[in-house]
Amino acid sequence: MEFDRKRFKQMFPHLADEMQSSENRVPISSVRTDANLGERMANSTKRFDNYMPDVIDFLRRCDNEKQAEEIIEYLHNRDEITADHAQRLKKQLKAKGVRSFGPKKQDDYYSRESTM
Repeated sequence: MEFDRKRFKQMFPHLADEMQSSENRVPISSVRTDANLGERMANSTKRFDNYMPDVIDFLRRCDNEKQAEEIIEYLHNRDEITADHAQRLKKQLKAKGVRSFGPKKQDDYYSRESTM
């Protein structure tokens, strides 16, 4: 089925605007022509399948001590960490800062790491 731009815009005005906008674009930086290589790469991304982040993983995403304190309290209130563990984490946070738990994990950490 073929559409001209005018008819497409009449039928799907929001989609047409979104397609013409420069926002929300996802660049395609590579194309795999070897199907076997593509399958191997897709399977290598399973490194974090069934991985459950722990309190340290969450703390490494924090930008400041306030955020880290909120994470510790939240996980303690949900009984995901004990009161003793929460106290030790808070003590480390106060004494050494949020980066003492490790370098900051960026938003794409798991996708970058799964391809390494």
